[in-house]
Amino acid sequence: MIRPAVPADTPALVQLTAATGVFKHHEVNVLQEILDDFHSGDMGPKHIAIVCEHEGQAVGYAYYAPDVMTDGSWYIYWIAVSPTLHGKGVGREILLYAEDDIRRRNGRVLFIETSSQPSYEPTRRFYLRQGYEVTGVLRDFYTDGDDMVIFRKRMRGEDRQRA
Repeated sequence: MIRPAVPADTPALVQLTAATGVFKHHEVNVLQEILDDFHSGDMGPKHIAIVCEHEGQAVGYAYYAPDVMTDGSWYIYWIAVSPTLHGKGVGREILLYAEDDIRRRNGRVLFIETSSQPSYEPTRRFYLRQGYEVTGVLRDFYTDGDDMVIFRKRMRGEDRQRA
């Protein structure tokens, strides 16, 4: 079951994120801050946090929002699944839910950023399998030798032809 996140979910989502083993300690701390701000209303009404629940436990989540400086561009800022359920379709279910929600909100294109580090290779393969394309790489973004890989997927309409 996928449902909106509530404040009581925050400790489980932070713990789940840390348990993946790919997020750095400071990134997990940022998630805590973002969820606190989200639940207090400080992030604005267009930010969305969803939780995938199984047998009463949060097993995955996504956090996404539109880019207010654009016409219909959205970002998934966070998506994570309990390591015990990797490869079981939970991430795909969450991602498809978010994509459908973004389409309902007139999203035009969706972006997801991730690291180039070897530990993120399964994540990058996952996005490619879900129909995303690599649209850019920002070299040495996170730190020297750790690039930002930007994925993109069209939510509605068609890409215009490039000259």
